[in-house]
Amino acid sequence: MTRLKEKYNKEVIPALVKEFNYKNSMAVPKIAKVVINVGIGKISKEKKAIEHIESDVMKLTGQKPSLRLAKKSIAGFKVREGMPVGIVVTLRGSRMYDFIDRFISIALPRSRDFRGIDPDNIDTNGNLNLGITEHNIFPEVTYESVKDIFGLQITVNTTAKTKGEGFLLLSALGFPFKKT
Repeated sequence: MTRLKEKYNKEVIPALVKEFNYKNSMAVPKIAKVVINVGIGKISKEKKAIEHIESDVMKLTGQKPSLRLAKKSIAGFKVREGMPVGIVVTLRGSRMYDFIDRFISIALPRSRDFRGIDPDNIDTNGNLNLGITEHNIFPEVTYESVKDIFGLQITVNTTAKTKGEGFLLLSALGFPFKKT
């Protein structure tokens, strides 16, 4: 079992049961999945660059990403139907907990001018949405192998019903939020 999963079972569940007076430990919110999304709008015609981004995302997540294609043509964006527009990975289970652990403890402290996650990034359903401008904050990506720097959209989907439940769950797991 991963370190973060053990922390959830031993510390977070009892703390949230005490805080919200749940009658059953199964009612405690948990992390359902993590979705990592990379938009490849400008370089959608370059096959080598797309393959390089796919390999970097595979190094970060330990899972092969899925290539997303445009559903319809949009002339203003120079996009044709069937062109690649993004790369997506959905993590669940042990890979999800491993990724979150590396993200919290290693990648976020390495990012430039990081002062904490803004609590406003949590939506009304308790899900966290983050935009990372540079993928090279992860230790799996070496500076020598970086050809293109790209950004990531990371969504942490929880089973929380309110923003307060989601905030307490994520902060108890160790997400570094800004002090308000």
